[in-house]
Amino acid sequence: MQIVYTSDVGKVRKVNEDRVGAFENKRGHILALVADGLGGHLGGEVASDMAVSHLGYLFEETSLDNVTDASEWLKGQVVVENDSILQRADQYQDLAGMGTTLVCALLFTDKAMISNIGDSRAYRLRDGNFEQITEDHSYVNELVKRGEISKEEAKHHPHKNIITRTLGISKQAKVDSQVVSLQQGDIFLLCSDGLTNMVDDLKIQTILVDETTSLENKCSELVDQANLAGGSDNITVLLIKVDQGGKPK
Repeated sequence: MQIVYTSDVGKVRKVNEDRVGAFENKRGHILALVADGLGGHLGGEVASDMAVSHLGYLFEETSLDNVTDASEWLKGQVVVENDSILQRADQYQDLAGMGTTLVCALLFTDKAMISNIGDSRAYRLRDGNFEQITEDHSYVNELVKRGEISKEEAKHHPHKNIITRTLGISKQAKVDSQVVSLQQGDIFLLCSDGLTNMVDDLKIQTILVDETTSLENKCSELVDQANLAGGSDNITVLLIKVDQGGKPK
């Protein structure tokens, strides 16, 4: 299994409030995370950093070996982390209202658990088919689900940045999780909306299916394309390629 990731401030923002990481537990399994901080100024940066560093460290200390136990562990830790972010925000005035999205993949031998809160996304490329696995927790996605606007209209909606579920900000923190199979050749993409707001799914798919480029170059090309399109937000990309056997590189 290969894992590569990168994060870029983009062309407009002065600070990168995204965080990304991949962590290995005592059984050799992997937790990969992307978080997109919310709240502006210092707050978003602190919230996303807390989420990735804390969950990553705690996962490294586990011996989790299956998706059932992993699901319960993540649900519990998300609640704990949500409380920690709220407490930190209460302690410091300049952190008031901070929060973060989170998308993560817990990778086992033949299965993965994909989880998210907010609008950072997970996708899978399998046999040339590219699909979004996660569902955005956003105002415009609720409108799409109710049939009030189309997916195309959602891309340009004036309230597209309103997130309905986050870590921090609210005392209620619920992560959505689903289990997917792992197949040799699968490529999973975890990313912040700084990529998906700038680069459409077809362009992302075209980059990922190109067998002549390395995973590292695919990662860089996705960031470059987001910046070429305007780079209006921080851009974070994490790619996982499933190879037969072997631990992550």
